[in-house]
Amino acid sequence: MGDVEIRPPRPEEYAAAGEVTVRAYEADGHLADDVGYDAMLRDVARRVEKAEVLVAVDGAGEVVGTVTVVHPGSEYAEVSRPGELEFRMLAVVPSARGRGIGEALIKAVFDRARALGLRKVVLSSVDRMHSAHRLYERLGFTRLAERDWRPFPHISLIAYQIDC
Repeated sequence: MGDVEIRPPRPEEYAAAGEVTVRAYEADGHLADDVGYDAMLRDVARRVEKAEVLVAVDGAGEVVGTVTVVHPGSEYAEVSRPGELEFRMLAVVPSARGRGIGEALIKAVFDRARALGLRKVVLSSVDRMHSAHRLYERLGFTRLAERDWRPFPHISLIAYQIDC
């Protein structure tokens, strides 16, 4: 993990960050529902305007992971409330998995929450993203079932929270 830097993306990295996100979701079968989510995942420039985006860049300068940090009440917020920071679209390119990059991105979200004086981080995740759920639970997230929701009748999202 020492060869990976977590930071905001540079404009010339937006397309790569979007493709990393789409590739990660596709590899796990999370775009099979064809609701147009891939376009949102690719549009890092828009996310940078409306939220905070962080990327993981390896020693060769390649974007290998990304996460979107969302403030409550903002356009990309789904389950956050005042005093909470939310993250979405956590993704690590399949070839870089198992190196602690997802965990490092989440810990950067924790750092961001503390810097903003926020005491809780929340997220929602497709119910079948089991490997992501294992990571969240290993880091200490607990279920926040009262905020589970369905953006579409065939897609169930489950919520998690952690105090930071």
